[in-house]
Amino acid sequence: MNRLIALLCSIVLTACGGTETGSRSLIIATATPGGTYYPVGVAIGTLLTEKLQGSISAAAINSAGSGENVQMLGNDEAQLAILQGLYGAMAYTGTGIYDTPVRDFRSITTLWENLEHFVVDKRHVRTGTLEDLRTLDAPFSVGKRGSGTAGSTRVIFGALDVVSGEDFTPEYLGYSPSAQAMMDGRIGGASLAAGPPVAAVTQLFAQKGADGVAILEVTDLQLERINQVYAVYTRALLPAETYPGQTNEIRTIAQPNFLACRADLSDDVVYQITRALYANLTYLQDIHKATQGMALERAITGLAVPLHPGAARYYREQGLSIPDALIAP
Repeated sequence: MNRLIALLCSIVLTACGGTETGSRSLIIATATPGGTYYPVGVAIGTLLTEKLQGSISAAAINSAGSGENVQMLGNDEAQLAILQGLYGAMAYTGTGIYDTPVRDFRSITTLWENLEHFVVDKRHVRTGTLEDLRTLDAPFSVGKRGSGTAGSTRVIFGALDVVSGEDFTPEYLGYSPSAQAMMDGRIGGASLAAGPPVAAVTQLFAQKGADGVAILEVTDLQLERINQVYAVYTRALLPAETYPGQTNEIRTIAQPNFLACRADLSDDVVYQITRALYANLTYLQDIHKATQGMALERAITGLAVPLHPGAARYYREQGLSIPDALIAP
């Protein structure tokens, strides 16, 4: 359905005069509601439409997440997309879930860090770390099928030898449905990776209370094992009071999210997008706390996919040095 909507939007926008030389209309693929991708995608779309009037307009649509977004970029069902750093690395190198490299997309900028939230019903907590997943006696939502969450959860669990179907029964739900299923007692936990505060996690803590729900921690040894598979994760902390009733700091891990685009977007279009984002950064930061860590000096930090030449042009003008690995072939 999302792809059909995207295709119809593209047809309508093109019919209304969206061309490479005139007003260009773009679709931004995000993820399911309840996380961070969708509200930030809406903010980016609104920013570009307002600040680049008569030149570029953009509209965000929801999707299954990073996995589907890579496909939508390739099929021209979306021209921009928010992707996990892990998915970008796997797709571009043809590793992990990808048998062959996907080279028809480029990066524009790092956005914010995706913090892993492994949320479980408090009655399943024994050690308070990911080790508790081995004794989980209830279904666990690993993310919607085709989503970045499902893919990153699979990588993390694989690195720790946590086996789906043996250590736990997998469910494939989006963020809001996962939260509702936990509140209904139908599942015992869920993987909800996003920039905090995550709406679905806030809802869980508000409804079940800190005595009824917990976020599992990731130990230093577990982080080391995960990075032996894909070295994209860093230590991250969830400060106390990030969620209602959460009184203690939580040690988890994070990976960067980034804004990607089709490789065949014109240099001028991508240059305008990049310049508009950084000229109006406080606009995004006022809308969602997850983007408050964004800054020009960190715009290319953690990127695993070459920059679009239009973005690279802007960064060079701003005095950033671009490593060879990020120069598009």
